[in-house]
Amino acid sequence: MAGRIIAVVALTAFLCGISFATFSELRIFLPAMLRGAVVTLQVSILSAVLFIVMSFLAGIAKDSGTRLVRWLAIGYIEVFRGTSLLVQLFWLYFVLPEFGIVLSPMMAGVLGVGLNFGAYGAEIVRGAMLAVPRGQQEASVALNLSDRACLIRIVIPQAVVVMIPGMTNLTIELIKATALVSAVTLVDITYASVQQNQLHYRTLEIFTITVMLYYCFAQFIRFGGSALEDRFSRHLRRGH
Repeated sequence: MAGRIIAVVALTAFLCGISFATFSELRIFLPAMLRGAVVTLQVSILSAVLFIVMSFLAGIAKDSGTRLVRWLAIGYIEVFRGTSLLVQLFWLYFVLPEFGIVLSPMMAGVLGVGLNFGAYGAEIVRGAMLAVPRGQQEASVALNLSDRACLIRIVIPQAVVVMIPGMTNLTIELIKATALVSAVTLVDITYASVQQNQLHYRTLEIFTITVMLYYCFAQFIRFGGSALEDRFSRHLRRGH
């Protein structure tokens, strides 16, 4: 684990060093790209929070004993998984005003990305919960625990270990999908890169830096997910 982190950091530092040493016009277009990177981070963080919340809510609700709750979860999952994220962004930003609901570009982007990935994450959460041995829940009945207490104290802690790899991959995909928020007028890192390339015609430098930024974001999530998985696994082993 430590060796992989050192290798990635060394590679990133090497590429950054080459970039700063050889890209003569870096100071001209880099500030605009960094402002776009900040927007990408803002959308990614807020969308990831919504994505995780919706994943748990919809994943748990899909197996609810209440028919209305179950069908609402199924409807949400099917609609957002079955349609394009780009079209969903268009709906939130351009169509909702027809019904008197006006969203800011940031809000539309966060809602679109977060709700879309929440629908995919719901199946990961549900699958992880189903992977918890049935005997664990039967034991909770013997201990006179309520369904809610069983879910919070027994099922979810064990399911988290199973779902972390899938949720980590989805979070990385979420970061990359934020490139679509330019459709609702947000100037993210991808759109800023296109703009700067049109102004300065430095295709190699601009898009190499763009790739490096996305790569760094993805590696941060990957290492964070691995650390969480190790921590939860150790916690469960101590519990047993």
